[in-house]
Amino acid sequence: MIILETLLQTLKDLWFESGLYAFVTSADGLKSLAMILISFVFMFLAIKKGFEPLLLLPIAFGMLLTNIPNAGMYHPELWTGMNAAGEHVGIDYLQVMQEGGLLDILYMGVKLQVYPPLIFLGIGCMTDFGPLIANPKSFLLGAAAQGGIFFTFIFAGLFFTGKEASSIAIIGGADGPTAIYVSSKLLSGGGAIDTGTIALAAYTYMALVPIIQPPIMRALTTKKERSIKMGQLRKVSKTEKIIFPIAVTLIIGSLIPSAAPLVGMLMLGNLFKESGVVSRLVDTAQNAMMNIITIFLGISVGATTKADKVINKEFLLVMLLGVAAFSLGTASGVLLGKLMNKLSGGKINPLIGSAGVSAVPMAARISQKEGAREDPTNFLLMHAMGPNVAGVIGSAVAAGVLLSVFG
Repeated sequence: MIILETLLQTLKDLWFESGLYAFVTSADGLKSLAMILISFVFMFLAIKKGFEPLLLLPIAFGMLLTNIPNAGMYHPELWTGMNAAGEHVGIDYLQVMQEGGLLDILYMGVKLQVYPPLIFLGIGCMTDFGPLIANPKSFLLGAAAQGGIFFTFIFAGLFFTGKEASSIAIIGGADGPTAIYVSSKLLSGGGAIDTGTIALAAYTYMALVPIIQPPIMRALTTKKERSIKMGQLRKVSKTEKIIFPIAVTLIIGSLIPSAAPLVGMLMLGNLFKESGVVSRLVDTAQNAMMNIITIFLGISVGATTKADKVINKEFLLVMLLGVAAFSLGTASGVLLGKLMNKLSGGKINPLIGSAGVSAVPMAARISQKEGAREDPTNFLLMHAMGPNVAGVIGSAVAAGVLLSVFG
């Protein structure tokens, strides 16, 4: 009899401590269940539709893990930076190490701004700046596409604080690591939005580049403009390719020091690639290291998407402002492309301006696809890669400007 009572009590305790009990007996449990269902949607988009699967899939699974009640893998209270009296004292990383779960430990790489620069190192190893060097005017198109960031910052400032508006606006650069870098520096975790919601919006719109950009490009250009064929780019020497990352690091690092971590690591990766003497480092950076950091970054960012951060009106507003930022960035690049086309006597196809956002190489491929749609013999890809890689630099510079003001 005693054994039976003990067994029943054990089963009862297990039930009360289970996630299933929390799901069915509390409002928070129902919200967590809703978030798990949302994670299933993102997994479907990543697996079935191929929407940014390398990051969307780990983000979705991190979302699943963090919303399982009582799993103890992520503790949002450790990241608010607030003490018992409600005073902001900063994050106690020793406490995180002692009391945090697996996802808390991985998330330290986000909050300490470790993962995004390492992602940029890998991107630099995979990037060819030759088209940009061959056509320096591409810098202007890459800069113009960052207009979406600053236009949206103004609108977001009507609803959010300066730090929150900066974090939302950077979504317009279509660069997930940059958005994570800025938001992790500016957002404490105790407000209406945090790094997880910013990252979720940023990667959602990066995945939707092929859907969002083409209608804007076609609306702002004529058939004649979309059919313009551009001349072949000049050959860029190895010396130019080696000098370029060093010069860019020195110039941007001197002018905007807060952009140096992102730009510097991007250019270090590119210098590795172009030097031709550290092939092992290049292979590690663009493969093993990039894959490991992508897994850690995705899971830990997904871990921050607790129900109270996503199921609210603030997140809906973030999503609306995010698509506005991305759309305005695309439009700004195309419009400057039209102006440059007029000034050049019809030699520049405005479609390449849309590639000024930092979604490499997806945005450049969209420019190529839209040009070939009008004329199958029109090859714009290499011309579009110039603004595209300029957009990577531009988004990092824009991030540095916002951090200089609000960091």
